[in-house]
Amino acid sequence: QVQLVESGGGLVQAGGSLTLSCAASGIIFSRRAMGWYRQVPGKQRDLVAGISSSGKTTYLDSVKGRFTISRDNAKNMVYLQMNSLKPEDTAVYYCNAGDYSGPYYVGYDDWGQGTQVTVSS
Repeated sequence: QVQLVESGGGLVQAGGSLTLSCAASGIIFSRRAMGWYRQVPGKQRDLVAGISSSGKTTYLDSVKGRFTISRDNAKNMVYLQMNSLKPEDTAVYYCNAGDYSGPYYVGYDDWGQGTQVTVSS
């Protein structure tokens, strides 16, 4: 079965940086699109960034220019480099294995346990 394990979250001051990592297993990783979502209590889980099997990327408007998603197919890993962090980026971040429908990332119901990112002001 699909297993996604996130790491790299933590507490950081506003303006700081963090890199999240996700180790994937149980899938043919090189053929799958991957994504990062985030969720705050009481709100829906939102797509932050997606990357196709060919490396095409999409981003939530509010993180464009600050976050970078990347993948290493040899290691079955997907990363989210987060720079210039803001308090509003505080959330639990989840890795996802999905697909692309045209230009849109489509998340499947395969999730990791999440990693908490807290940005202090």
